[in-house]
Amino acid sequence: MLRRLIDGCGPVAWRRSEGRPFDALLRAIVYQQLSGRAAAAIYGRVAALFDGGRPTPRALAALAPEQLRAAGLSRAKTLALHDLAAKARRGVVPGPRTVRALSDEEVIERVVQVRGVGRWTGEMLLLHLGRPDVLPATDLGIRRGFARAHGLDELPEAEEILAYGERWRPWRSVAALYLWRAADLSAEDLPTG
Repeated sequence: MLRRLIDGCGPVAWRRSEGRPFDALLRAIVYQQLSGRAAAAIYGRVAALFDGGRPTPRALAALAPEQLRAAGLSRAKTLALHDLAAKARRGVVPGPRTVRALSDEEVIERVVQVRGVGRWTGEMLLLHLGRPDVLPATDLGIRRGFARAHGLDELPEAEEILAYGERWRPWRSVAALYLWRAADLSAEDLPTG
């Protein structure tokens, strides 16, 4: 199935970021449950609250909740961002050097301690960091792509995808990119054979 997707879809772009986990999590929290355009506008207003548009844990902690709310964040997201700042300052959220030394599960265990951050967000962070063996099986796009690639009428459960995905180790991140691609293809464009 994966070979068919790779042959039919061609190469996919996978860019690894050397950025800070703090930045990626801040962005993820702002973008949660919002459309792309609305999230980008709010994120732009939040970034504008910082010198040079570059948030730091210390500067984020110093912002009053009212400032974040005025930028368009909900009360829950404001609380989540302040928790992110506190956990980053205490080292719970690893810095760039520390994150390289942690296993995937160790990274997830640490970042899910931040209010509003769940396993899915942790997996997205790992993909953002270029980790090669991440399969976010609860992701709707992954589930849709898997169903389309396998000709299923119903979305599979995460456990089914994870069990099938064992054959893709240690490159499950690449498989995820192709599953997302399959989810976006029309039925006519989906590779067969």
